[in-house]
Amino acid sequence: MGVKVAKFGGSSVADTIQFTKVKDIILSDPSRRYVVVSAPGKRFDQDTKMTDLLLLCHTHLMNHLPWDQLFQVVCDRFSAIAFTLGISQDKLDLQAEYTKIKAAMEDGAGSDYIASRGEYLNGRLFAAYLGWDFIDAADVIKFDERGRFLADETNEVLKKELKKHEYAVIPGFYGAKPDGRIVTFSRGGSDISGSIVARAAEAEVYENWTDVNGFLMANPKIVDDPKPIKYISYQELRELSYMGANVMHEDAIYPVKAAGIPINIRNTNDPEHPGTFIQDETPEDSRGVITGVAGSKNFTVIAMHKYMMNSERGFMKRVFSILDSNDISFEHMPTGIDTLSVVLDNDEVGNKLPDIIDDIKRNLEPDALDVYDDIAMIATVGQGMTYRPGVAAKLFAALAEQGINIRMIDQGSSEINIIVGVAGSDFEKAIRAIYNAFN
Repeated sequence: MGVKVAKFGGSSVADTIQFTKVKDIILSDPSRRYVVVSAPGKRFDQDTKMTDLLLLCHTHLMNHLPWDQLFQVVCDRFSAIAFTLGISQDKLDLQAEYTKIKAAMEDGAGSDYIASRGEYLNGRLFAAYLGWDFIDAADVIKFDERGRFLADETNEVLKKELKKHEYAVIPGFYGAKPDGRIVTFSRGGSDISGSIVARAAEAEVYENWTDVNGFLMANPKIVDDPKPIKYISYQELRELSYMGANVMHEDAIYPVKAAGIPINIRNTNDPEHPGTFIQDETPEDSRGVITGVAGSKNFTVIAMHKYMMNSERGFMKRVFSILDSNDISFEHMPTGIDTLSVVLDNDEVGNKLPDIIDDIKRNLEPDALDVYDDIAMIATVGQGMTYRPGVAAKLFAALAEQGINIRMIDQGSSEINIIVGVAGSDFEKAIRAIYNAFN
């Protein structure tokens, strides 16, 4: 029997009702031997996530504002879960944990340490609830002195540690530098932790439990009742995640992809649903023309035209240098013989656009330069697109029928995605048009 690693997100461990659901799921399959948990999420729409409460404590602390009552809210929520689940003090001394955390905060602990305590305390709670071993992520998830994740060292240390435990709970989201200082991944980073544990455990599958039945072909807030996706490749997932499909943290893909471990997105509230499988190759009989469509708003496109651009040595190098000098990365860069479009994220551009334009005019001397703001980027993704002619024509016709003007087109070399840029006001209409054209 192989090993399964199961990661449960914040909505799956938000309260005692969810805790009992998760316990039933875990114990229903003895191969689920290693569990990674997030901090408690929202219990209802107006609720606050535990990590946000902890970060608010840190903000108050840094600004010399009263923070004790905020921290008490955190403590009370964990204590209530422990009491309702019948976790006694001899199994887990939460008061001692609160005292230790509070002392560290008063001694100037950084924001990463404070933010990570939601996962830490939830991991301790869940280990006590299951009667399993607890492995502190700070001991096995390694970062260097500059806060860069050390994948190979972590895999070696974690693999050795897991062999000591038949069953264990590991908190997600954080690790530590060589001196013990806590470092967190970006928000949603428990997905990454689960992937790292799955690789070290040489798992047969990495189960990522959340509050949806896997991936859907489009955002249900835009498209009514979109079809579910049963299988999706790592490459397709990467493309869709990058363009806004946010079921899973995109950086969680690499550790399991490198080890050839499939990911199964499952729903804690509907555990019988098979969810979505993410793997290297999808079964051919499961492939539609497209796998999904996703997008994001708030981009700026800088479109340049210069005669004989393709033969001008160093042109692209100077483009990259301008972006680098303004500390900006590009999202896409479709080109023609005499044309080049640079797609930038508006949040990253901020107030730097005039400087960028001046630098381009001075250093590149384009014959024409146009700037389009409020652009939405939409990716249509699918391995089936590679083998079927007429996909692009069908996509463009669907947009034209809705009166949507395409501002930019970019197709990846793998031919599994076509990205179009449209006006932000046409975003939702374009998503629906593309989805309906292929379903």
